[in-house]
Amino acid sequence: MGKVIAIANQKGGVGKTTTAMNLAASLAVLEFKTLVIDADPQANTTSGLGHDPKNIDTSIYECMVDGTDIESIILKTEIDNLDLVPSHIDLVGAEVEMINLENREEKMRGVISKVKDKYDFVIIDCSPSLGLITINALTAADSVIIPVQCEYFALEGLGKLLNTIKIIQTRLNPNLEIEGILLTMYDVRLRLSNQVVDEVKMHFKNLVFETIIPRNVKLSESPSFGLPVIAFDAEGKGAMAYLNLANEIATKNGMERVN
Repeated sequence: MGKVIAIANQKGGVGKTTTAMNLAASLAVLEFKTLVIDADPQANTTSGLGHDPKNIDTSIYECMVDGTDIESIILKTEIDNLDLVPSHIDLVGAEVEMINLENREEKMRGVISKVKDKYDFVIIDCSPSLGLITINALTAADSVIIPVQCEYFALEGLGKLLNTIKIIQTRLNPNLEIEGILLTMYDVRLRLSNQVVDEVKMHFKNLVFETIIPRNVKLSESPSFGLPVIAFDAEGKGAMAYLNLANEIATKNGMERVN
């Protein structure tokens, strides 16, 4: 049965979508069968993996609201072993349409359960909010990765997210774990970056991944070419960092790595 990992932080600009698509691609390169679910109405993971959201007719939105079969909307990507459940702008309306549905927080879990056994990993890119779609993702997930950028106000809002996770653990998903806190946008030249690393490690200790994602031009450029960085600049620092993260997660979960 596949492990479902949500990538969540209601604070924007922390590298959440970058992490979702590049972690998923790196796991696929390590020959883990991987599904990435774009649960963000901005659909940046969808476009970053080579699919134009304007050409998407059905998404995770229809699966949750209308009962569309998730298997019918899964798309292939340029990366072997990596599939995509796309998003489009209609996902914005899902929270309003779902508000009166019974068990509305558990709709995504029911959808994912139909394909979970076919993958080693399912990665969910959450929207930058703590709304109903993100609650659905955290309810469906086995664990959550929290990206934190190495910049001023890095820890702002983190307490609210951790409190939301505790509420979900209590009421909806007692098995939800924190997979790890991921430091992103690290610049070794900046004293502030190093201060943030020290502060986050002091607060969260073993919850912080050993892998740190650097600020990297190729990481920023690759989505505009519809490619994850490992297919755009395979030998670069950004690609190597996400490959290291994928290996770290695989090892943590007792899954054999490909040499």
